[in-house]
Amino acid sequence: MVNLDDPKLYEEQDPQRMRDRIAELPVHCVDAWRLVQDLVLPEEYRRVRQVIVLGMGGSAIGGALAAALVADECPVPVLGIGGYDLPAHAGPETLVIGSSYSGNTEETLSAFAQALERGCRLVAIATGGQLATIAEEKRIPFLRFTPCLAPRAAIGYSLVLLLGILWRAGLIQDPGNELDEAVAVLKNWQQELRPEVPTVRNPAKRLAGQLVGRLPVIYGAGFLAPVARRWKGQFNENAKQWALWEEMPELNHNAVVGLGLPDAIRGQVSVVMLRSTLDHPRVQARWEITKALLLHEGIAPDEIWGQGESHLAQMLSLIHFGDYVSLYLALLNGTDPTPVKPIDYLKEQLARRD
Repeated sequence: MVNLDDPKLYEEQDPQRMRDRIAELPVHCVDAWRLVQDLVLPEEYRRVRQVIVLGMGGSAIGGALAAALVADECPVPVLGIGGYDLPAHAGPETLVIGSSYSGNTEETLSAFAQALERGCRLVAIATGGQLATIAEEKRIPFLRFTPCLAPRAAIGYSLVLLLGILWRAGLIQDPGNELDEAVAVLKNWQQELRPEVPTVRNPAKRLAGQLVGRLPVIYGAGFLAPVARRWKGQFNENAKQWALWEEMPELNHNAVVGLGLPDAIRGQVSVVMLRSTLDHPRVQARWEITKALLLHEGIAPDEIWGQGESHLAQMLSLIHFGDYVSLYLALLNGTDPTPVKPIDYLKEQLARRD
């Protein structure tokens, strides 16, 4: 039986120390905020009518998180776009942010090139690569950050840098105070979640233990919907297993009807609800009713509540919790959380078809 309290387990199964990168989330947030202090955008960037964030994988989730977080404040729509093509509605009054951890993501580079041709307002985020080269050659505002093991481990940069760009473009208020609170919340909750804390006092280890051999389905509402998506991706990439996510209240209009069948799957599903005190009152009611529906089908959901007062603190705290759960689930699954061999294989095969 795997003992998550054994220090040797981490040295053997996590040799590249994903656990340290997860612990660095508050540090990454602070460093990202430092980087945007020197960012100066041309005045015309303040007159855009929409924002498009280009990204895939770990960079894409940063865009989804930022869009959800500023939806109630930003006067223009913020859209996350994956894939090779820029939408037809993007033009000179569009701010296009190309976000690529490596700077070499082919889908992002393709859409970014189209944005350049159409005269869009541009900003680039990367650790280097082709995107950095294009930004420097074309004198495009560029935020370069330090590599940190893998794109998914750079979530603090991919989210906070985007918030900084929106702030510098005059589209949102200064989020500095909320970020300060969020960092404090992360540091505090980390004292319960880190590997040194025994399972009996570590809620992330206990939840991981409940998910072994099961299909996790993560529920999130409003600004926490992309956090549920983040959990799903972390379970895929770190724990190397299937996972699904659903959005409230949409799931009340379809997913709840399918809770009963098939029997073989129902018995292997674990539902995790990501809750917030900031959810709409009607959504709070829906959570309770949905919980009753799940219990009627013999599924006892786990509820994880965001920490802190602000939307940003609750978002980042639940991201942090989920990242630790994915780490512990990887170890319980007997796998190294860092390598992503199927993705490497896909890239190799695509390179042969250039």
